[in-house]
Amino acid sequence: MNIREVFEKQKANRSIPAYRERINKIKKFLNAVLESKEDLAEAIYKDFGKSKDDVFLTELLPFTLEARHAIRNLRKWMKPSKAKGTLALFGAKGKIHFKPKGTVLIISPWNYPFTLAAGPIVSALAAGNKIILKPSEKTPNSSRFLKQIIENNFPPGELAVFEGNAEVAKELLKLPFDHIFFTGGTRIGKEIMKAAAENLTPVTLELGGKSPAIVDGESDVKIAAEKITWGKLLNAGQTCIAPDYVLIRKRLLNDFIEQIKINLNSMYGINDFKFEMTNYCKIVNTESFERLKTLLNDALENGAEAVVGGNLSNKDRVFPPTVLTNVKTFHKIMKEEVFGPILPILTFESAEEALDIIEQNPNPLSFYLFSKDKYFIRWFTANVNAGGIVINDVVINFIHTGLPFGGIQTSGLGKAHGYYGFKELSNETPVLKQPKLTPIKLLYPPYTDFKRKLIDLVIKYF
Repeated sequence: MNIREVFEKQKANRSIPAYRERINKIKKFLNAVLESKEDLAEAIYKDFGKSKDDVFLTELLPFTLEARHAIRNLRKWMKPSKAKGTLALFGAKGKIHFKPKGTVLIISPWNYPFTLAAGPIVSALAAGNKIILKPSEKTPNSSRFLKQIIENNFPPGELAVFEGNAEVAKELLKLPFDHIFFTGGTRIGKEIMKAAAENLTPVTLELGGKSPAIVDGESDVKIAAEKITWGKLLNAGQTCIAPDYVLIRKRLLNDFIEQIKINLNSMYGINDFKFEMTNYCKIVNTESFERLKTLLNDALENGAEAVVGGNLSNKDRVFPPTVLTNVKTFHKIMKEEVFGPILPILTFESAEEALDIIEQNPNPLSFYLFSKDKYFIRWFTANVNAGGIVINDVVINFIHTGLPFGGIQTSGLGKAHGYYGFKELSNETPVLKQPKLTPIKLLYPPYTDFKRKLIDLVIKYF
């Protein structure tokens, strides 16, 4: 079946799945993936060179958390919620029902090719929708795995997959979907939104941006260096919520760099900073590798110093962990999301100076703050407008199923995960029930002096 045939088949399928049917679909999807987890690991290894351990941690674990959270809580999510009554409509009772939006298009990215497709699928199934998935062509083995799992377990009238390049995505975007869920870069996100506007289709955009990490005091250096090293090099930095750059108090810089070196050695086995690593994946393709190389060279040519890494061999798309100091805000690496294992470090003396640097870029997807100073934490929490804020850690906000995940402005639109993903892909339908006797009838025409006074009272006090 071609794209339009599948789309029409899904649109014609007007049945609204009940609670038990939705649960069974999520369980079927979860069990099918778990039974094929070795195949999943092999597929992602072929695309990225990512180890099985990393696949299970960064691809399989977030998905299983998302699926099981939905299974445990879906009954509660689906229950209509009561709306608080109003004096103006005294006696009327309101409820909010959650209905499926209909047919949802999910366009998933290459950097986490499984979990960033599977997570939104769970939310869409929980909300009772039909789904068409367009995975990334940059990770063909992972896309093929998703297609096989889905085609073996779901009819195309419920859930279908179309592989292919940008032309396939363009063909899909011409269709009047009921919702589009896109994860990827800001530039493509704008194109998705323009295409969706032609059909007045609502969108969820999970984008990215420059997510800063601030290190405030002496006692924060060791723990911050460990967590930032881990979060930055996860997936070789190809993570939308990776710490993009570090802002650190000037007096802490040297200690922080030494701790970074210690952590690189303990986590990845770098001795004397020779690049001999395990559990460290590749850059997805040569184009992305060359982009990172250009950013690095521009910084080095304009005064930055590589205190770790910096020597590139382009051996099989492996990019060594690189830490830069003496970075300036005019460097290209500070003007776009790094999306790779290069960590620029800038110093600051005051909170206002750090905030000024952050505000030279659009609102970040995540903001990380390492501090024990309650006033410092409160000040930044109030003044930094980010998609999410994490205190004393990095990237873990993605797997907290009880919190909404999403960006703001150029870093995203809409929320995902858990209840918030269910809500995002549901149509919140208000249902208002009015009793036979209602005071609103007192305001029907003709308008007597008494009714005019009554209207004035309602305007003034209700």
